[in-house]
Amino acid sequence: QSQRRGGPRPDMVPEIAAAVGFVSSLLRTRGCVSEQQLQVFSGALREALAEHYKHHWFPEKPFKGSGYRCIRINHKMDPIISKAASQIGLSLPQLYQLLPSELTLWVDPYEVSYRIGEDGSICVLYEATATKPVSSYGMLTCKNQMMLGRTSPSKNYIMTVSS
Repeated sequence: QSQRRGGPRPDMVPEIAAAVGFVSSLLRTRGCVSEQQLQVFSGALREALAEHYKHHWFPEKPFKGSGYRCIRINHKMDPIISKAASQIGLSLPQLYQLLPSELTLWVDPYEVSYRIGEDGSICVLYEATATKPVSSYGMLTCKNQMMLGRTSPSKNYIMTVSS
């Protein structure tokens, strides 16, 4: 019963699971966090994201609210990640050692993607086959704004796969 209380809306479960799994895997690769700690961290992050996105999730307009759902570490820790990490006793200095100093994670309906570094390629972690409304393609998303805001040309190419 308590699972439903703080659980995500059914339409955001796969996206949140992809984001949580990705951040947890970053912590796991350093080997400093136990599996039990990772489970607690994952649960805390899943609940925090579900709560944070509750009124900012628009499957009919996937890019609406994209900036609000963007998880960002840019030499400054994202508060949602630091809050979940505090549940397992990880301090901010420890988090900075375990996670990339520059990470952007976009959690949108039907797609979860990330970029490590300011000029890194954008990689898709999760993509649903749901048809995206045509009206959303011309909108400025968090990703597009960051691409437009670049001061230097990108050294990498972004590969997109259409379904």
